[in-house]
Amino acid sequence: MANLVLIGMPGCGKSTVGVLLAKALGMAFMDTDVVLQAREGQRLQTMIDAIGIDAFLEKEEESILTIDCDCTVIATGGSVVYGKTGMKHLRENGIVVYIRLPFSEIERRLSNLATRGVALKDNQTLYDLYQERIPLYEAEADIVFDATGLEIEQTVSAIARRFEALNGATHGR
Repeated sequence: MANLVLIGMPGCGKSTVGVLLAKALGMAFMDTDVVLQAREGQRLQTMIDAIGIDAFLEKEEESILTIDCDCTVIATGGSVVYGKTGMKHLRENGIVVYIRLPFSEIERRLSNLATRGVALKDNQTLYDLYQERIPLYEAEADIVFDATGLEIEQTVSAIARRFEALNGATHGR
């Protein structure tokens, strides 16, 4: 079975929804932020502060390129869409789902921006980042899922149904 790859802004629920999707679909779960932290031996924000955003994005993509799995729900870091080679690698055996939320909801959920490990450039606001990434997420997604106003369980059920329908239609692609 193909992997289910979750992309979207920090705070959209990729990790939380991903764990529940894995349980609902009988799949494994992987969080690429956790993989990167384990590989580098430090937290995301520590990496960004120490080496800068460009080098961080390179390390993130290098980490993505090491992923070799099947039948896994993969929750990615919000900045994964900057790495075109990494995204191509994830798409080779995965269906990519973009969890879309309005900016107001993302802003409400991200109270810990200074420590969360969000790849914000100097003088870039969260809104600027949101506007920059939306077209990237939409371009990479096989499924754009609008989670506005939905509870987590509703999001999980709806994404699971869409994934199963698409995975059945594209099995062996």
